[in-house]
Amino acid sequence: MRYIIIILFFVINSMILSQVELSRPDENTQLVASFYIDYTCNKSQLPGKTRFDVFLQVPYRSIQFIKRDSIFFGTYNVTLTFYDSDKSNILFEKMWQEQVKTANFRQTTSQNNYNISYKNFDLTPGKYVLKCYIEDNNSEKKSEKTFPITIRKINDTLGISDILLISDIIHNSDVENIVPNAARIITNKTKNLQLTYEIYSSTNRNVFVNYLIKDNDDNKIFETKDTLTIKEGTNPIYYTINYQNFIIGKYELEVSLQNLENKTISSVTKTINSRIFGLPSTIVNLNKAIEQMIYIASSKEIDEIKNSKTYQEKLDKFMAFWNSKKPNKNSDENPILNEYYRRIDYANKNFRGIGEGWRTDMGMVYVTFGPPSNVERHAFEMDSKPYEIWEYYEQNRYFVFVDNTGFGDYYLVNPDYSRWPGYRQ
Repeated sequence: MRYIIIILFFVINSMILSQVELSRPDENTQLVASFYIDYTCNKSQLPGKTRFDVFLQVPYRSIQFIKRDSIFFGTYNVTLTFYDSDKSNILFEKMWQEQVKTANFRQTTSQNNYNISYKNFDLTPGKYVLKCYIEDNNSEKKSEKTFPITIRKINDTLGISDILLISDIIHNSDVENIVPNAARIITNKTKNLQLTYEIYSSTNRNVFVNYLIKDNDDNKIFETKDTLTIKEGTNPIYYTINYQNFIIGKYELEVSLQNLENKTISSVTKTINSRIFGLPSTIVNLNKAIEQMIYIASSKEIDEIKNSKTYQEKLDKFMAFWNSKKPNKNSDENPILNEYYRRIDYANKNFRGIGEGWRTDMGMVYVTFGPPSNVERHAFEMDSKPYEIWEYYEQNRYFVFVDNTGFGDYYLVNPDYSRWPGYRQ
């Protein structure tokens, strides 16, 4: 196991020196790390329209920074494209550039630092398709997300906006600046879930607001009701839900606006993703993450974690294993853990096989050794099945993969499976 740890350290250091990631021509591998996008529908000042607010959250580690004097600068371009519901016509586009700067090099690679963008549009209620495209100016790497959206008509008599989760509220004099949680990610250490929304009313009145949280199995885990006195016009609402038992998985938050007869006037929902504090956001299932440890942990170590009596005990043992691999015990960051599961995620996205990408031969080698120094691809040679050769100069090793079926499932030639216990079980 020590040999794998040494390789992880080497590849982490070499990636800082701009080693190029493995690239597959038939896959979209030129993506920067994931960005996050969230949106809300709010009452517009224009008749017949709804104000559509868009929030973009781009992690610093998705941006390539250039040092000038003592400051690190990064820039990226954002394009929002609005299509009609069947994506047959472009209705309009919005483009802008974001610049980020910091004097702290560690912030440029931290998973806890990010840049927030905000734009709003007045749109006719209905169904649309929204495409968000981001390109980093220094690396020229790109990322995009396309998804359908529904612009709600807001009731002027008594209505409610969509929910926006809040990461923080910064108080400056008499002004409050909201830091949105566009990723909609909380962790098992989240004790206070902060959110904001607006209530619109044609008169002064009292209303009930019901707050409900359901887990991924549709079980109610939290519910409470408040009485609010609202004024005519727009009423900004800030609310904190105190709940201490979030575990990894998806949750649904529902806010319902009710009249004094307990009749629901309007309700809105927001999906929340719960993660384990200190772990990459790609880990969405603890049992799966434990299973994926086969290239770095022994069968005995994995079984000991799996056989835990409670979820918390299992999580504690999982974290203890990875903390033992942490190079700097005084740091919150664990580059070994982050790099390992980055490779798992990369393998799942880029290597085809009967099962998940991390279980393929290419995934096995990639997770263990990281990006190769050189790749030779032979896809269309006469009298030969497609094959690839991965070379690792520093380790003085190479691996040959052959696609026997022609469907992109590459198998390692003459593999020594004893070096990877648990492989293809």
